[in-house]
Order: sequence, then C-alpha cells, then structure tokens
Amino acid sequence: MNFCENEKKAAITKPQKSKSGFGIVEVLIASVVLGFLYMAVMNMQGGNHDALLRIRARDGATEVAQNLIDSLGALGLASLSDDKIKDAAGNIKPLIIEPIVRSWSGQPGAVSNTITVNYRAEVTVSNDNEYKAKASSMLLGTDSVEHVYAKRLDVKVSWQFKSSTQSITVSGVIR
Repeated sequence: MNFCENEKKAAITKPQKSKSGFGIVEVLIASVVLGFLYMAVMNMQGGNHDALLRIRARDGATEVAQNLIDSLGALGLASLSDDKIKDAAGNIKPLIIEPIVRSWSGQPGAVSNTITVNYRAEVTVSNDNEYKAKASSMLLGTDSVEHVYAKRLDVKVSWQFKSSTQSITVSGVIR
C-alpha cells in the first residue's frame, strides 16, 4: 500500500463532523409562525361562535313568528275583523308584543353556555277588502253577500345582536 491509499482509508474511517439539530434562529422563526397560526385559529373560532349565536337567535325568531301566526289562526277570522283591529282614526294598527324571551342551553365550545334573547314582535293584519268574496243568489233574492274568507298576517320579529338590531318578517294566511 502506498501513502495515498492509506490517507484515503483514514479519511473514510475518520468520523465526519456534521451539524445536527436546530439553531436558535430557526426555533424563533418557527415560534413566530406558530404564534400567528394560533391567533388565526382563535380569531376563526370567535367568528364561528358569533355565527352560531346569530343563527340560533334567527331560528328562535322564526319560531316566535310561526307561534304567533298559529295562535292567531286558532282564534279565527272573527277575532281579526276590521272593527276590532282599527284605531279611532280608522287605520289598521299593528299589534306589538314585547318582550318575548327565549333561552337555550348548549355547548358551542369548551364551556357550556345559556343563550337568552329578548324578541319584539309586530303583527300587521290585512284589511277585510283584500280577501273578500261576493256571492249572489237569485233563489234567495239577494243581490250580493260579502264574505271575508281569509286574512294575511305579517309578523316582524326583531332582536338585538351585539350592537345592531336584527329582524325577520314571516307572512301567513289565516283561512
């Protein structure tokens, strides 16, 4: 063996010095990136929580409006005639109902919450002329008989969410 071959052999068997692990700069950059990601996830989670509360309140408002339409429908058309729903000036006055309180218990996150919403409902009833039928009979000798066969109800339900007023309007017909 010559000297060159021994040198090559020694170079191969000699342990190589290698750098392994992370430096302080890499660790700091990774920490900053993870911090930004954590803040983005927390912001998204807060937005999801607000969206859940807004949807729950809107569903409750729909329930309130439908309950009012069903309740007034159970009373019948006679209770909603023009002479009973007009004010002294002859204008149809809306029926205002407040507060209607609904509460829900749930766990939209890690903590169990109770959500309470105060609703305000405004019910407007159509006048008798919108759903009036005229009938006449030659046998009975009457020219025409008028009959109110339906009424339209417009129920506007409003509530506060954060710093704004939210509202929905549901219409129904009572026959």
